[in-house]
This record gives sequence, C-alpha cells and structure tokens, in this order.
Amino acid sequence: MYEFDARKVKENLVEWIQDFFELNGKDCTAVVAISGGKDSSVVAALCVEALGKERVFGVLLPNGEQADIDASKLLVSHLGIDSAIINIKDSFEGMLHEVEKKLPGTVSKQTVTNLPARLRMAATYAVAQSMNGRVANTCNLSEDWVGYATRYGDAAGDFSPLSRLTVQEVKAVGLELGLPEKLVHKTPIDGLSGLTDEENLGFSYAVLDNYIRTGVCEDKEVKAKIDQKRRMNKFKLELMPSFQYDGPIKAAD
Repeated sequence: MYEFDARKVKENLVEWIQDFFELNGKDCTAVVAISGGKDSSVVAALCVEALGKERVFGVLLPNGEQADIDASKLLVSHLGIDSAIINIKDSFEGMLHEVEKKLPGTVSKQTVTNLPARLRMAATYAVAQSMNGRVANTCNLSEDWVGYATRYGDAAGDFSPLSRLTVQEVKAVGLELGLPEKLVHKTPIDGLSGLTDEENLGFSYAVLDNYIRTGVCEDKEVKAKIDQKRRMNKFKLELMPSFQYDGPIKAAD
C-alpha cells in the first residue's frame, strides 16, 4: 500500500533543489512568487532550507488591493527572507484596456482571469533576471492534473519542486517544514470570483488526490469530470509541438 513519508520527501526535495542550483545556477538566488497559500509557502521554505535565506527572494504581486496579502507578509517574516511588493494593477488595466480597444470582438472571461497570472510571472522573471535568479514554479500535481494553472503564468518557472506531489502531500511537507498551520491549511481562492478552488473545480482536492494515487473515485460523475479536465488540459504539461526536420546538426550539443 502506498504511504507518504513527509520527512523523507522533504529531505529529498531539499537535496534536489541543491542539485538543481549546483548545475543550473551556482550561487544564484531562488525567486518565488509569494501568494500566501500553501504551495508558494512550501516552495519558499524548501528553498530556504536548501540554499539559506540569503539566497531566497520573495515577490508579492497584488493586483490592486489584495485582501489576504497579510498571509504573504507572514510567510516572508516567518522565513526571514528579503522580498518586494510589485503591484500589477496598472499593467493589468493598461493591457486589458489596450486589448479591448484593438480586439474586434469582446474580451473573454478567461482572458480577464488568466492575464493577471501571466503578468505576475512576467514580473517575477523581471526580478529574477535583474538579480541573477532562478524562478520557482509552485504548481502541484493535483492542480496540474486537471489543468488548474495558467499556461505561461503560474505554470511557468525554471524548477518545479512540487509538481509530483498532491495537495495533501504538499500540506504534509509544509507541516514537516514547521510552517504556520494557517498558511499550510489556508483555503485557496482564485482572487477574481471569490470562489474557492474546490468550488470552481466542482470536487474536493481530497477526492482528486485519492483518485490520482489509488485510481479509485466512487462518485462516477466526479470521476467523469476529473477525466474530462485531464484530457482537455494535458497539453499544458507537454513541450510545445515542433516541426520535425531531419536536417544535419553538426554543432556540439
């Protein structure tokens, strides 16, 4: 029977992050977009344990007023890392206004939903590139499984510690790291509609996580919904398709 050993996985994650930076950015800084939720909290804490707090930088990215930004500030304070608050409101409104003027049709709801995530990632990369950093991806397996991430937004990054861990496993690692329980168990909200992730998805992460690890989902309607989301969003996890041409490549690779 499958059992999750949070302590062992935490130790393996720390070692994996150290190995990544040794090969892909020795002495570089880990740059983490801090939302105040469990995923960014766990990733930031793992990076601190792996690299030291002086090599981890948090980026807080409100879109105007953010009701739960105190959670992000709590994490930064708890970990003792340097950080910056970069408000994307002007960028978001300016981009949306320009698109609305030039688009022949109506701007879609999905555009409005996903644009902030892509602007946040652009800001995070701007910070990272300016300070010789590497951007942490904070997505987990459960969200990735059903496509609950924005391509080239929060789904982007240079290294991804949590992409093979379910929500329940991420929480367990967070507690093993000694993070405040209010951050580990904070209910994720999409920041636009006011709905929780689970309300948007139509099923709980506990049910999804169990299905991922055991293959069992007793509710046939929920199973069908999960399977459909998986089919529709699997492309987000794959490399961009490229035309295959057999021309010679003689340069060293």
